[in-house]
Amino acid sequence: MSSGASIKLVFLGTGGSYPIPERNVTSLALKVDGEVLLFDCGEGTQRQMMSSSLSFMQVNKVFLTHLHGDHILGLPGLLQSMNMNDREKSVEIFGPKDTARVLKDIIFKGYFKPAFPVRITELNPSVRLDFDDFYVKTFPADHNVPTLAYSFEEKDRRGRFDKQKALALGVPEGPLFSKIHRGEAVEVNDRLIKPEQIVGPPRRGRKVFYTGDTKPCAEIIEGAFRADALIHDGTLDASMGEIALDHDHSTVKMAAEVAKKADVERLFITHISPRYRDTEMLKKQAVDIFENSEIPLDLSEYEI
Repeated sequence: MSSGASIKLVFLGTGGSYPIPERNVTSLALKVDGEVLLFDCGEGTQRQMMSSSLSFMQVNKVFLTHLHGDHILGLPGLLQSMNMNDREKSVEIFGPKDTARVLKDIIFKGYFKPAFPVRITELNPSVRLDFDDFYVKTFPADHNVPTLAYSFEEKDRRGRFDKQKALALGVPEGPLFSKIHRGEAVEVNDRLIKPEQIVGPPRRGRKVFYTGDTKPCAEIIEGAFRADALIHDGTLDASMGEIALDHDHSTVKMAAEVAKKADVERLFITHISPRYRDTEMLKKQAVDIFENSEIPLDLSEYEI
């Protein structure tokens, strides 16, 4: 991932429990340059991807929050479609306790055996997975089955390159710009030009926090602190708070309160109950508490 890497959220499914014409069940894609990280994979996710700007062949890593059907039943079809399109690269699937047992039981039904490796890793809360330019951390969520929340965190980025300073110091536009931005000193007209003369201080990497299904809880507020984007369960409207908590979910108002306490930049509320066809009332309840709240539509995209 380069210092100017594109990070994009694509909401493939924003509903909960079962699909309705307006919303598919849960799945979020995080596109980082040319790779797609998939968070949950409810039924119909591969079809949603075909209607989006993404290719399912770009998916190398799948992170499951928990093992309820509206979060996992899209996996068998997705993997079979990959296989039919001659995939060779492995797919890594991460999830909570019992993920391997449950997935092996449903993925390989129907005499299906993929021609590419499918690697399943079970995670505990408080795990950090390191990748080249980012890492993913797990946090406990408060739901009625073992459930993880995930924090995608980009490693610190290079500072901003000041083109005007470079030109003023006599650095010609071209390959030397790239060398300086990579942290290398260059020689120009018998003078040594150092990166710190042109490049600003390192910038904090971007952070996206995804809860899956959960009640509000302190661990998520702590884990999402100052995230650029928080994607939080908001299954029901504020009048149904007791019902939401009884079923280990959140209302949109609760999600907004979490976002405010966590001091996040933007809140995206998902896992909307099928009872709501129009979400204007839900959005108003959230915005009244946390102004930068969104209830995204299926297939909507946001740059981070």
